[in-house]
Amino acid sequence: MASLRSWLADLKDIFTWPLFSVGKGQEVTVLTLVYLIIFSVLLFYLSAKLRRWTEEKLLTRTRLDLGARQAVGAILRYLIVIIGFLVILQTAGIDLTTLNVLAGAVGIGAGFGLQNIVSNFISGLIIMFERPIKVGDRIVVGEIEGDVISIGARSVEVVSNDNITIIVPNAKFITENVINWSHNERRVRFRIPVTVAYDSDVHLVERLLLEAAAKDENVLDKPEPSVRLMEFGGNGLRFELRAWSTTLIQRKGLLVSSLNFAILELFRSHGIAPPMTQQELFIKRGSQKIDQEQGKAEED
Repeated sequence: MASLRSWLADLKDIFTWPLFSVGKGQEVTVLTLVYLIIFSVLLFYLSAKLRRWTEEKLLTRTRLDLGARQAVGAILRYLIVIIGFLVILQTAGIDLTTLNVLAGAVGIGAGFGLQNIVSNFISGLIIMFERPIKVGDRIVVGEIEGDVISIGARSVEVVSNDNITIIVPNAKFITENVINWSHNERRVRFRIPVTVAYDSDVHLVERLLLEAAAKDENVLDKPEPSVRLMEFGGNGLRFELRAWSTTLIQRKGLLVSSLNFAILELFRSHGIAPPMTQQELFIKRGSQKIDQEQGKAEED
């Protein structure tokens, strides 16, 4: 029994052993550190569970879409983590007023060494409030094109058509031009350029282009497809087929390819020829005469 009491006393001494001091007379012990670690882990775990419950259970009863639900859930988790961490510090016996100097040092460090992190975090909050992009949108930023699958505090995850996940910093969506194919609605007009020979029947070309669009199930009937004669090119007449679609926003190449196959088949069956590259060669007689005279001189 005496050995047990001695062991408990030693254990108590270990947990109450001061590690460092904060402010005047506030000592951080091993027990305080363990307390902070345990409750901080619980705080992050429970806040994540609450966010998931809010997005998947509570907000599904509203008219908010998936992107809006995730934005509300993320903001709610940030608030809970901040408030909860302050409560944990207070209950651990740490006076927050004594951390002013530390907060100032952290602020200076954030101003110099953590500029990108702070910028991305603030940009993430702006994205969640203003919602220029949301989960499920088809976006193009710089050379990156894909579907938004997640919006976090630091970055946005975009999946390309090759099933490659690209992590894009949030600040990129605030400082650069972003093309959002589905911001207003998922109805987008595609432009398919077509060039034919000059001797082609232009009205027949127009009819065949519209016929190819009408046969494609991914092209909308309303708004109706249209054809424009855009230019008298150097090699032929340049037309443009304009077709609307809502199903292949993520696979633009597939829609253009299927329409091109259908157009080529119709053109061949109706004798519409593609443009032929033509080059004209001019020979000056004066240069030929000089060459002939030089040849006679060499023979003499």
